[in-house]
Amino acid sequence: MKLAARTGRSARTSRTARTSRTARIAAPVAALVIAGLTATACAPQTSDNSSSGKDEKTGTLRVWLFQEVTNKPKEKVVDETIAAFKEAHDDVKVTVEYIPVETRAQRIKAAFNDPKSAPDLMEFGNTDTAGYVKDGGLLDVTDEFTEWTEAKDSDPTAKQSVTVDGRIYGAPFFVGVRALYYRTDVFEELGLEPPTSQAELIDTARKIRAARPDLYGLAVGGAYTFGAMPFVWADGGEIAKGKGGSYASSIDSAASQKGIKAYTSLFGDDNCPAAKCAGMGGNDTVTAFASGKAGMAIGGDFNYAAVEAGKVKGKFAVVPLPGVKEGSIAPAFAGGNNIGVLKSTTHRTLAVDLMERLASKETQGALFDAMGFLPTYTDVRADVAKKEPHIEPFVKTLSADTKFVPASPAWSQIDASLVLPTMFQEIVSGKKDVAAASKDAAKKMNDAFSSAG
Repeated sequence: MKLAARTGRSARTSRTARTSRTARIAAPVAALVIAGLTATACAPQTSDNSSSGKDEKTGTLRVWLFQEVTNKPKEKVVDETIAAFKEAHDDVKVTVEYIPVETRAQRIKAAFNDPKSAPDLMEFGNTDTAGYVKDGGLLDVTDEFTEWTEAKDSDPTAKQSVTVDGRIYGAPFFVGVRALYYRTDVFEELGLEPPTSQAELIDTARKIRAARPDLYGLAVGGAYTFGAMPFVWADGGEIAKGKGGSYASSIDSAASQKGIKAYTSLFGDDNCPAAKCAGMGGNDTVTAFASGKAGMAIGGDFNYAAVEAGKVKGKFAVVPLPGVKEGSIAPAFAGGNNIGVLKSTTHRTLAVDLMERLASKETQGALFDAMGFLPTYTDVRADVAKKEPHIEPFVKTLSADTKFVPASPAWSQIDASLVLPTMFQEIVSGKKDVAAASKDAAKKMNDAFSSAG
């Protein structure tokens, strides 16, 4: 998830506000940033629950952030944020290392086991929160987050992604969500309108395939979990229910099975042949659309630039993915990243301050300008949607309803074991029916929840 803002403990911060901010984050946001300065300047001290037992006010802060495909724009925003932080804190240095996302698991596990090699704060995927908390790696910052004025404007799902058993372990950094991409030229050619219900979506996909057999109607993938789950959520199903260590899978419930049937009905010669589509993941479906091989696809805000650079440039549009009821929006998975302080830090106060600055409204706005990352703040997100029309369907989706994975350390095991993709692929291949496949998936999930403790 995306965050950022000037929330320093010193009034000097206001004098270092970036003058290079673009017009996308307008005066109302600037006013909120100033308000945040005033409110956080005298935030109460909290007890130090870091494992180091230290809270040094000088020295060097180490920061790990994820390396993007195009990283220079991100580096520029981060450098400006850190410059303001250093101006507010004498005798403090900051080193930033951009680490590959693919190798983050090994790096972060090693950092948890060896505090001397660990950073003071780091960026991490929002689905990793619960596992990192169980591993004892993240600092509980509930008191600071609660007192932070800007936090009140974080959307509920973003806040949920840093919350485990009612305690908060970081700040949302940016959010990603999916919607429905469709070919405007194909729809015009066939006299179609964007679907407004799940039934219309499925019917429209089949009409496209029938009229244009060279295209998938709606590109779908058996390994595309977060393209499939909106169908399940729209029908009232869930991945699991409960909280803390007491989650139980509900992927085999009647409501979930109804949504699974709706999604898997799209695998066939009348839309997306199972032989070609069963093994496709999210990137595959978006690539199929961008290369002109599909009439529709479910893609994220983070895919927009790639689609715009493809063969369908100028010939597509985006609307929210429809739900079951006409005119409704299907719940979407709220992906994204967070920023958190490691429990081993010896600079608690400084690390939390820098975390809040990196996750502030101002920084999130600048990251949207630089990278297209969607802010986690509802007011900032509404502002950027006015400035960038293509963002609007994603913002509407976020405002309608979003879902998150179970806040359990078991999720990383479930995800790595491909439990849900295996379920979908077993169904579309004809190996198992929906009832049997979902029951087997639920058992695997429950075994993981039990082992997580």
